[in-house]
Amino acid sequence: MRAFLVAAALAGALVVPAAGSPASARSAAARCPAAWAPGWQKLANRIHAPVYCPTWMPSPLDAKIGGDVADGYSVKRDRSYWISFLSIDEGDEVHVNFRGYPGRTTIPTCVETQTLGTRTTSKKTPCFASRAGTVTVGSIRATLYTVNQDADQWHLLYAWRNSGSLYAVSEHVISRYDTARVKRNLLKLMRGLVLVRPQKS
Repeated sequence: MRAFLVAAALAGALVVPAAGSPASARSAAARCPAAWAPGWQKLANRIHAPVYCPTWMPSPLDAKIGGDVADGYSVKRDRSYWISFLSIDEGDEVHVNFRGYPGRTTIPTCVETQTLGTRTTSKKTPCFASRAGTVTVGSIRATLYTVNQDADQWHLLYAWRNSGSLYAVSEHVISRYDTARVKRNLLKLMRGLVLVRPQKS
């Protein structure tokens, strides 16, 4: 499966409307949807750092933190966060993760556990691996990773840096949500990202 993802993704770098283009201007003027904005603003305030709120999500997901399709919410002591949205319907799974690492730009480290017979081994490994090109979406220049760990396993993941912080968004490749469709979804999602800054208390 992983080999398939890598092969399918190695089509090269993609370029979508750059900053200054009409499409970029429309994205820049967008706002976090009213129903979703409170949760993302609360997250930005909690970690004292900007977060990216999506204005579009693959159907049937929304991006309302604490809503019907919210699947995971974690903020660590270092202020890094993981926000997950999941829908499963008759075997079709749509799963999108958002991550942010305020004040750091390096790829995080995960622990990979493997079991062979009765022997279990663990080793440290990059949480995002197997780079497969870059994409420019407005002011975001993101790198595609096809072999990822933890909640991003079997996902395609785009990661980028902004103002000294690392951000990532990923979607699960499964069933009819194949590699090509997931890449289209993620590009559309990134085009509509809106930066939500923490409010001063």
